[in-house]
Amino acid sequence: MTIKLCSACLLGIKCRYDGECVSNEKVLSLAEKEVLIPICPEQIGGLPTPRLNSEIQNGDGYAVLDHKAKVFESGGADVTNSFIAGAEEVLKIARLFNVSAVILKQRSPSCGSGQIYDGTFSGTIINGNGVTSALLKRNGIKVIAEDEL
Repeated sequence: MTIKLCSACLLGIKCRYDGECVSNEKVLSLAEKEVLIPICPEQIGGLPTPRLNSEIQNGDGYAVLDHKAKVFESGGADVTNSFIAGAEEVLKIARLFNVSAVILKQRSPSCGSGQIYDGTFSGTIINGNGVTSALLKRNGIKVIAEDEL
């Protein structure tokens, strides 16, 4: 049996910053065939739902992990520690279940794989990875964006 972790919002769980979900039909279909364990790194890191939206400033998730960039809420609060804590807990879960791949929400400051917002809260998308995506990739776990299914 294949086990993967999956961004909970893609499975219909209302955990996004705005208190909503972004159910994905391909993900829901896959959940009928494989075990998908829902995770929300931002919630696991201690942030509430709903919450202000956040973006990485001055880099991507790798830069955050290397303490060269930070994650800020749109209101200006530094939430970097919560994003790192959530990423570390997701890595623990991935190791606990010996998952080979994780399906994550594209463009998220936590989950984004290959694309994130640029940190200006202007809707501009740049190449980069979210904090959780970067940590998982750094530890040899395959990250799949929902767009890649």
